[in-house]
Amino acid sequence: MATLTVKRADRLIGMTVLGTLLLVWLVLTGFDALTQFVRQLGNIGKSGFTLYDAIAYIMLTVPRRLYQMFSNAALIGGLLGLGSLAATGELTALRAAGMSKLRIAASAAGVIAVLTLGVVVMGETVAPYGDQHAQAIQVRMRSSNLGATASGLWARDGGKIINAKSAIALQEDDRTTVKLVDVRVYTFTADGQVLEFSHGDSAIHDGNRWVMTNVRTTTLDAKGTHATEQATQTWASHLNPHVLEQSVIHPEYLSMADLRRNMRYLQANGQNPGAYAVAFWGRALFAANTLILVLCAMPFAFGSLRSGGFGKRLFLGVIMAIGWYFLQGAMVNFGTVYGLPPLLANLLPTSLLVVGALTYFRRFG
Repeated sequence: MATLTVKRADRLIGMTVLGTLLLVWLVLTGFDALTQFVRQLGNIGKSGFTLYDAIAYIMLTVPRRLYQMFSNAALIGGLLGLGSLAATGELTALRAAGMSKLRIAASAAGVIAVLTLGVVVMGETVAPYGDQHAQAIQVRMRSSNLGATASGLWARDGGKIINAKSAIALQEDDRTTVKLVDVRVYTFTADGQVLEFSHGDSAIHDGNRWVMTNVRTTTLDAKGTHATEQATQTWASHLNPHVLEQSVIHPEYLSMADLRRNMRYLQANGQNPGAYAVAFWGRALFAANTLILVLCAMPFAFGSLRSGGFGKRLFLGVIMAIGWYFLQGAMVNFGTVYGLPPLLANLLPTSLLVVGALTYFRRFG
């Protein structure tokens, strides 16, 4: 009987939290998507950008927005769910039946943990896939000669067709530039015949011109093919680096596999992985951060929320979500500025939450 009672209590807590979480998640994601859709409407008519493109862009980015909003939705939804149980006296009844605060918090966190696993999978598969295709729509809007596909970035520059497998944002001398990786340049004659093919490990704009490294060039003429190799080669191209900067997908939108690949490439070339390393560890710790944040918010449901209404619970949830957002961002930036390893910088805010939660549950659990 005791076991059955505990299972019913877990089900009560879990279903209540699940309902409020899903509602908050839908509202937050919907508001974010609607705001961005309104912005996209202002781009209609630019380079053939249509209403259909605006809708497609928003729909493709919904998985990523769901991923980004989940932590806040879990926090606010958990508070609202347990707060509603506290307001009706059910939380008090569960405490009187012998359930500890930690046990009740764990029941709420259990259903959130299951959802978190699904969100992590979505954030590593569907979300990056959708963002890549959404970015391709934005690239086409910004330049009619530039496009992005699964095979990389494509551009037309006069009689040349340029393909780069990926584009990486770099921070150099207080400015952001773009480095193209695995670059192929096809040069055509006026009648569409291939005249020359060049392949370089990378290409970067030095402020005045493009420079390719480790270039292998094959030229075709009436006598056959001729191959040459150069350590560096000036690339006569009108490809706008500022347009390319806008075409690079933000590191936080990439999957862990893509982030890891970019990190290894930069490290192999003696460059600081920077934002890619920070984004990688932020993703790696996403599930832990979400669950710890929810557990640390649970004490409010046992205390001041018993006498408060929906508005009070919602207000406290929003304040905590905003506070966490700024705390995490500030501490990660602080760690980056002062040279802390990205993993340690991402662990700092989480560690503070763990200490706070353990202190509370040991004293009042």
